[in-house]
This record gives sequence, structure tokens and C-alpha cells, in this order.
Amino acid sequence: MSTFTIILEFFRDVLKQPALLMGIMALIGLVALKRPMFKVMTGTLKPILGYLMLGAGADFIVANLTPLGKMIEEGFHITGVVPNNEAIVSVAQKVLGIETMSILVAGLVINLLIARFTKYKYVFLTGHHSFFMACLLSAVLGASGMKGGELILIGGFILGAWSAISPAIGQKYTLKVTDGDEIAMGHFGSLGYYLSAWVGKFAGKPEESTEKMEVPEQWGFLRDTTISTALTMMIFYLIAAFAAGPSYVTTLAGEMSPFLFAIMSALKFAVGVTIVYAGVRMILGDLIPAFQGIATKIIPNAIPAVDCAVFFTYAPTAVVIGFISSFIGGIIGMLLLGTAGGVLIIPGLVPHFFCGATAGIYGNATGGRRGAALGAFVNGLAITFLPAFLLPVLGQLGFQNTTFGDADFGFLGILLGKAYDAVGPAGIYILVAILVIILVIPNYIKTKAHAINNVQG
Repeated sequence: MSTFTIILEFFRDVLKQPALLMGIMALIGLVALKRPMFKVMTGTLKPILGYLMLGAGADFIVANLTPLGKMIEEGFHITGVVPNNEAIVSVAQKVLGIETMSILVAGLVINLLIARFTKYKYVFLTGHHSFFMACLLSAVLGASGMKGGELILIGGFILGAWSAISPAIGQKYTLKVTDGDEIAMGHFGSLGYYLSAWVGKFAGKPEESTEKMEVPEQWGFLRDTTISTALTMMIFYLIAAFAAGPSYVTTLAGEMSPFLFAIMSALKFAVGVTIVYAGVRMILGDLIPAFQGIATKIIPNAIPAVDCAVFFTYAPTAVVIGFISSFIGGIIGMLLLGTAGGVLIIPGLVPHFFCGATAGIYGNATGGRRGAALGAFVNGLAITFLPAFLLPVLGQLGFQNTTFGDADFGFLGILLGKAYDAVGPAGIYILVAILVIILVIPNYIKTKAHAINNVQG
């Protein structure tokens, strides 16, 4: 292995770590603001540690969702394709490793250039999702016949452009969620969240927020997010355990009583959610102030686009409502696909928790309680049908028993695949041209407005 390859792989691994990306951005911002060295050190470390805490909580959640998914499959006799980004990426790296790595690096550089020189000021900080999207693009573009430098440049441009455009599409909804905090959605389930917000405004009123739900005094303990999550999930786990039967659950539980195993898994899930909340608070406490240095000194008016879990603290009750509603949407979507004779997309607990919870938060911001429930339900349908339609355009990866789970992956993958099917490689270049136009138009409008003002002056 050459020295250049070792260095390239090192930088690839750094760029895949959102914790380090956040730390690097915080470091650059604090140095640009000329903060004292001790503040640079603490302000750099806290976002890194906060994101690692968020990741630890997410890993804990995923670890305890896995047995729930298995119990549901066994208890209700469901077989099919389970959307899971991590699973399909692990398969893809065996055949598309170099292409994915190259697209990732190119995409991150292009995102920064777009933020610096266009009106799209969003810096995408969720590195692992950039990596997942790079993998999707390498698969879809490779299946269309592209290879080498062409594949890397086209894939890198699409990744960098979408990293800047996708936060902008729904920023008006994000500002409602955060009550004006200067952060953006940096997650490739964003189209599902914006769809939820759009649906939510027809379903209810934002002032009827999930966070203002009136709870009788004797039920006041449910306002504690950890307690309410634990109780809700215990019901889920016990139903799944009863459906699967003690003999099957024992294969997961080992020496522990099967129903006690279900209860403990639910409680651990709730602890994972609490760890995520704590990590988020640590990230936001230092990242946003540090980012002012980038926004004022390097990329004027830059806005950090961050992971979906960062938004959980803005509406904790909507998180639970969103998860449950999205999962119900996934079940109904699966049944509809089965009735239509399509591939069964089994509701994946991981995408329905993280994407469903976030969709609930966005639906709540525009439509309150009803918006959270209906918006997340529609998101659940979307992340069931989109993965089903994505499978045929994934080339050799489409033969695996998993696929990408979040909305943006399905949307972009299907769009690129259909464009290629319609007019060949020219279809993909047409889509690239459309992205260029979207990026350039705001700058052109501003330039024309300046010229008109100068003439009038």
C-alpha cells in the first residue's frame, strides 16, 4: 500500500467521523475569533465529546432495537427487505470502496466551496450521512455505466450540491422547530421531515404543541421524557415478546427470563435516548458560538447543518409520537406493497425511530399534536415506498436483502436511475445542470438587483 493511499484513507476516516468534523469546524471558528488557547481547547473538545455521547446513545438505542425487530419478525411471521443504511454500506464497500471514498472527499470540498461562493451557506456536518450518500451515488452512477474520474466528479458534485441545497429546502420549517436558532437540518432524511411539516400545517395548529399537552397531576410523571419513553417502549417490547413466544425470545435473552429481557431492553432503550439528549446539549452549547467565527471570518453567514438527533431536545414528546406514528405508517405501507405484489419492505426500527421522531418534531412545529402524528405517519409511508422503488436502480447492490432507509437516498437514487433509463447518461448530466442552475440563480438575482439599484441611484 502506497503512502498516498494511506494518507487518503486516513483523511477518508476523519471525514467519516461527524464528531471530528464538528470539532474541526469549532476549532477553525474559535481560532478565527482569536479566542484564548484554553477556550479553543475546551470549545473544540466539547462538541467532539458531545457528539461521541450522542453516538454512544444512538448505538445503545440501535443495540436494543435489534432484538425488538427480530421479535416482531418472528412473532408476526414477516420476511422481506429491511432498510438499513449501515448494512447496505457495509456490503457496498466490498465492491465500491475507492469510488465511495473519492466521492466523499470531493463532495465535502464542493460543499464548502458552494457555501463560500453562493447564497447556499449551509455547511453539512453529518459526516456519516455524507459517507452513506457517497456510497449510494457510487452504486447508482456505477450501474449507469460511469466510472473513473467521471463518476467521482459527477458524484462529488451531486453530493456537495445536495449537502447545501437540502438544508435550504426546509429551512423555514427548521426555524419554526428551533424557534430561530441558527442551525439547519444536516441529515439525508430531510425530505421526509419537510413533507411532515407541510402535511402538519393542514392537520392542526402549531400552538397546540405536543409540549403543551395537559396532563393530569397524577400523570405528571409522563412529562419526564425518560419515564414516558421507558413506559411506551415496555408496552412495545412486551407485545413483541408475547407474539414471538418465550422459546424464541430465550434465544435472544440467554439465561435471563424472556419477558424480563423485554422489559430491560425497553429500559435500556430509554437510557439511550437520555444519553442522546445530554450529548445534544453539549454540542449546541459550544458549536454554535464557535461557528460564529466561520460565519463572520471565513464563510460569511455560514450555517451549520447538523444531525437529526440534535433536534430531539426541541420537542421531546413529539419524538415518541413521531416514532410510533411513523412505525404504524411503515406497517400499513408494507401491507399495501404486499397487496400490490411488490417487495415487502419490513419497517426498520432504526429509520422509523430517528426519522420518524424527527418527522414528528417538524409536524408538531406546523400542526401541533395532530401535525406530529399525521406528518410522521406520512413519513412512515414515504420511507417504505421509496426504498422499494430504489431497489431496481442499485445495480448489483439491489440483490441484497437490505437497502437505504431514509427519504433523500430514495428520492435521489430513483431520480438518477429514472433519468438514466429515459435518455441514458445525458439524463444524469441534465440533472447536474439543474443543480448548477439552482445554485447560481440566487446569486444572479442579487447581482441584477444590485445593478438595477445602481442605475436608479
